[in-house]
Amino acid sequence: MQVQSTQIDLKRELRSLLALAIPVILSEIGWMSMSIVDTIMVGRLSAEAIGAVGMGNAIYYAPAIFGIGLLLGLDTLVSQAYGRGDFDECHRWLSQGVYIAIAATPILMLLLWAAPLAFPYLGINLAVSQQTSDYLRMLNWGTLPLLLYASFRRYLQGVKRVGPVTFALISANLINWAGNWALIYGHLGFPAMGVRGSALSTCFARVYMAAVLVFAAWKNEAGRGHPLFEHWPGIVFSRIKALLRLGVPSAVQIVMEMGAFGAATVMAGRLSPVALAAHQIALNCAAFSFMVPLGTSAAAAVSVGHAVGAGDGPRARRAGWLALAIGVGFMACAAIVFLVAPHAVLIVYTNQEEVVAMGVPLLALAAAFQIFDGIQTISTGALRGLGETRVPMLANFAGYWIFGLPLGYVLCFRHQQGIFGLWTGLTLALIFIALILLFQWWRDSSRLSLRS
Repeated sequence: MQVQSTQIDLKRELRSLLALAIPVILSEIGWMSMSIVDTIMVGRLSAEAIGAVGMGNAIYYAPAIFGIGLLLGLDTLVSQAYGRGDFDECHRWLSQGVYIAIAATPILMLLLWAAPLAFPYLGINLAVSQQTSDYLRMLNWGTLPLLLYASFRRYLQGVKRVGPVTFALISANLINWAGNWALIYGHLGFPAMGVRGSALSTCFARVYMAAVLVFAAWKNEAGRGHPLFEHWPGIVFSRIKALLRLGVPSAVQIVMEMGAFGAATVMAGRLSPVALAAHQIALNCAAFSFMVPLGTSAAAAVSVGHAVGAGDGPRARRAGWLALAIGVGFMACAAIVFLVAPHAVLIVYTNQEEVVAMGVPLLALAAAFQIFDGIQTISTGALRGLGETRVPMLANFAGYWIFGLPLGYVLCFRHQQGIFGLWTGLTLALIFIALILLFQWWRDSSRLSLRS
């Protein structure tokens, strides 16, 4: 009877996890699709345009993702409050997250505006650097709606209202695609703006996404007789401090990870435009597959948080391990695709033969780290559900910045292995980080289960 009861619990929890994970995964794919659409839509301009959009996104997302990371404490605090059945507390945490988003925006925008000033000192190809500056400074205007979207998204996920998040991102991609078509190439009477048009289209899509989620949150609160803005709390510094205590390590961890790939893109910018384009396309492919474990990671954080809030340690542990199983299974399939059909993947992005030829071995390296990438991101989410955000930060710092990037630099420039040496360093870093975080999850979740 005990075995049968455990099997029933596992099936019920798997269904619950998938009900949360699948919409969030679709949301992450929708999020990633925006930069993919931008890359594809400029792919017929030139290799320099592909590289500029890739580098612009890489530089933008380091500080922007830091801002989003500051809000990741909402995953823990909203989901645990929801697990306790304290819905007013969920609303109070949301309000403080919005204040953090508003305060962080001008600082991030200033950093992003200044970033192109460093290009002449980094040895970046001149044809790429000018277009990157144009793209980045236009994209910068979408920062506030991006952070507001992030605040309301974490809240909605924490209270199991994930449908609007999926709808917002999928429909925003249609808006972004249409905007790219009109603004890059000058259709429908608009001027042909090139890469600047791609960035402007993304800004419009982000305003739309934020508006959709604000409406969804308002509807959710109104449905329980608690209008969102009639009872909007003021600033409570103790709550902001609690959010930042969890969010700052999460933000630093994400910046360590995203910044590592951004730094790799900047290093690739010192190579030829073809190498940079191949790097960006292969990175886009790997990032696209990464969206599934990333969405599963968010679902793991919420599911683990719900169980912790309800005081059910064994359920929290099962939720984390189930999420890991889902993510690893998918990433194994992605690795097979990258190995078996690289040309079919690459020609979606570009028809330039030199870029495709260089991208094939890069996808083979991406295949080598797929499973480890899934392990490290889902372990990070599960640990965040427990309230542990410092260990992932330290693991990412050591893995990427002490080990992986220096090794990649040496292999790339000192041993003349080019872009392939750079990717070898990143691959080994991911393996190291995954093993550290998997052990940390096993240890912390075991202790939680024993206490319960």
